[in-house]
Amino acid sequence: MWQPRSSAFLISIALAATGLLGLASGVSAQIVIPTNRNALMEQNQLQQLQNQLQRQQYQQQQQLYRDLDRQAAPKPRPDVPIYGQTCRMEAVGNTISRVCR
Repeated sequence: MWQPRSSAFLISIALAATGLLGLASGVSAQIVIPTNRNALMEQNQLQQLQNQLQRQQYQQQQQLYRDLDRQAAPKPRPDVPIYGQTCRMEAVGNTISRVCR
């Protein structure tokens, strides 16, 4: 019969084994064998060249985007009518005053 306890135990064992294998593979990848030293150096140089090429391509694309943005015609300002001041005359007692808004 399948029990939840045994399945949890099996899952924990599988995770532990996976973690140990991952740890072992990470350690083995860092060991440099003298016969493979030239291959490792060539691989590093290739990676550097690829990174440099990617940076150049990215910069060229960004420059193209900037050029396209500059070429876009600026939007015209909206035509908003300008009204003069509205003034009215007010009489208060013997005084006449002009009120403008």
